Amino acid sequence: MMSQAQREDHGERAARFERCVRPLLPGLFAASMRLCRNRSEADDLVQETVMRAWRFFDRFEPGSNLRAWLQRILLHTFVNGYRRARRERELMGQAHALGEVVAAAGGDAHEPEIMRAALSDGLQHGLSSLSPDLKAVLWAVAVDDLSYRETADRLRCPIGTVMSRLYRARGALRSALQA
Repeated sequence: MMSQAQREDHGERAARFERCVRPLLPGLFAASMRLCRNRSEADDLVQETVMRAWRFFDRFEPGSNLRAWLQRILLHTFVNGYRRARRERELMGQAHALGEVVAAAGGDAHEPEIMRAALSDGLQHGLSSLSPDLKAVLWAVAVDDLSYRETADRLRCPIGTVMSRLYRARGALRSALQA
């Protein structure tokens, strides 16, 4: 539990962060749009950038270029997300291909023994812990390479639900792989 002094320090830090970052948000969004070329993904990228900036704001040196610091965080976040999405597509593609081979051989494409043999323990644990709704969204975005809108249409749910489920699925997989 935070003491009164800690809450005041936290509040001052938050107010200073907001005063510094708020005027730079339109520029961050413009840069994000150039990278993502999709409004919802650009919004997600800016949100993730601001969250990381908040987390590491104590490392920012006052007097240095905040705009450049935020742009660097934005770029690194975009590149890391791109790499993560590529890895997800590759892994899910391998699982999909394996399922097709098993199905063609007359087996069940979801046989646990076959899936366990193809996937790392961490990934297999992460995937098995996902609910069917989270798996469906992850599959549509990572393997079928659908946009959020296309995924929402396919699953007949709001686009916000797709983004939320995808965020939770990626988080669960990330946790499983880091464990």
